[in-house]
Amino acid sequence: MAASCIAASELLHNIKLIPYHKASCVLIRRISTSKLKCSSQPVAEATSAPQQLVGVVGLEIHAQISSNTKLFSGSSVQFLAPPNSLVSFFDASLPGTLPVLNRRCVEAAVMTGLALNCTINKKSLFDRKHYFYADLPAGYQITQQRRPVAVDGVLTYSFLGGKKRNQVIRKNVHIKQIQLEQDSGKSLHDDVNNQTLIDLNRAGVGLMELVMEPDMSGGEEAAAAVRELQLILQALGTCQGNMSEGQLRVDANVSVHRAGEPLGVRTEVKNINSIRFLAKAIDFEIQRQTDVVQRGGTVKNETRAYDSKSGETVPMRDKEGLQDYRFMPEPNLPPLIVFEDNASLPAGIDACQAVVVQTIKEGLPELPGIKRDRLVQAYGILPEHSFTLVNEDGLMEYFEAVMRATKMEPRKVIGWVTNELVGLLKQQNTSVSHSPVTPAALAELLELQEAGHISSSVAKQVFQEMWRSPGKTGAEIIREQDLGLVSDAAKLHRVCQKVVDSHPDEVCAIRSGNKKVLNRLMGLVQKELKGRADPVLVREILQEKTS
Repeated sequence: MAASCIAASELLHNIKLIPYHKASCVLIRRISTSKLKCSSQPVAEATSAPQQLVGVVGLEIHAQISSNTKLFSGSSVQFLAPPNSLVSFFDASLPGTLPVLNRRCVEAAVMTGLALNCTINKKSLFDRKHYFYADLPAGYQITQQRRPVAVDGVLTYSFLGGKKRNQVIRKNVHIKQIQLEQDSGKSLHDDVNNQTLIDLNRAGVGLMELVMEPDMSGGEEAAAAVRELQLILQALGTCQGNMSEGQLRVDANVSVHRAGEPLGVRTEVKNINSIRFLAKAIDFEIQRQTDVVQRGGTVKNETRAYDSKSGETVPMRDKEGLQDYRFMPEPNLPPLIVFEDNASLPAGIDACQAVVVQTIKEGLPELPGIKRDRLVQAYGILPEHSFTLVNEDGLMEYFEAVMRATKMEPRKVIGWVTNELVGLLKQQNTSVSHSPVTPAALAELLELQEAGHISSSVAKQVFQEMWRSPGKTGAEIIREQDLGLVSDAAKLHRVCQKVVDSHPDEVCAIRSGNKKVLNRLMGLVQKELKGRADPVLVREILQEKTS
């Protein structure tokens, strides 16, 4: 099979984009609609409505498995490869080709299921799901409809809420199932020449479909759940989770109803490609459906798309007719068997050839929720800071590396990492891994500040210079630019006297008992000495001169 895949790649290497004329495609009817603006103000409760309408949200998420090859063939997986350069005979559905299951994809699905507290089915089955798309060469998709690899899980997610957005709110969403299935190719629509071009590089790439129960009530909850899932998948290494590259694709099922009444008619918002847009799409759709119901209308069971430019969802196609996918058992794949532990392996089967649940469970890494709790307990930082550290890729590791190299209080270090460092990273639109200031260099700078060699304002100035001049240490910059603290008593007395003489009103206020004004005089002294004055000595001298 591997040999045939290689031969197929060579055979199809020169095929660029296969034209597929729209005349033979299934046309998608777009229904025109008036522009619906989603107000941020709550909708006034109708006089006939005893209770307010509330939203109900469930999610279906397709996560592309991090694997070098596809689910059932030996073709490579690579984003932005030349069109149709990664297509085996099986991917193109040539007659006589057979699927060969990728063990890595099975292990990824089992690991993801364990991380989400799922029950792993020791025996799962593959099915054919029949539907026609131009980019699905076989006319069916191999999936797991009857018995998926994992079921009955729970995702615990957290987000910051409350009036000050600093209260940690924890919620659960139930995972109905996780199933393995193959991806379709990609259709590129050329409206100018009235044709659709097909790229089959993505055809057959391994996916995990995660089906979440309708346990969420709005866009904020759904966005937090998807972000948590994204972090879990990245920590596991089972999916890179890059939504801009289509590695994580979200469909949202949205409805509204009144508490105690049956769920309303749902609409499906398809292929949302960012977490921010997911929250906006769901909130708009809840508001749109609420407006329809309160006007006495009926919500249509339809598929919609989110238009990020207008901030609205728009109709794609209705679902009045039930789609018959004609599910049937996949005849070319036997049941998928995984084993609980090595002791349960049948005689003659090597552990390295089987998928063993216990082995995968022992290799699970520290998950995001546990990381946040550990950071708060170990360092005494605020919960909102733990969210920033964990949610930014590599930031937690940077913070802990600084902490290992300095004796400074964690709450002071966290300010430097989440404010100074993150601020410059966002300004430069770069990641922590590309920071020109290493954790060791920042720790050295903080030690100089803690030892009283520089003031806090100078430390920030030096940090900026370290960012602009990679390789230079804080000590070198301080020495070159003469930024050390001025501790010369005579010089400080002269500057303090000058400030006191030129601000008689402030001196009078201090002598009248308003001690807070002393901080203003200290700021003026620091301005005169460009932030280099020893604050302890300055305070003592000013107190003496204004007493």
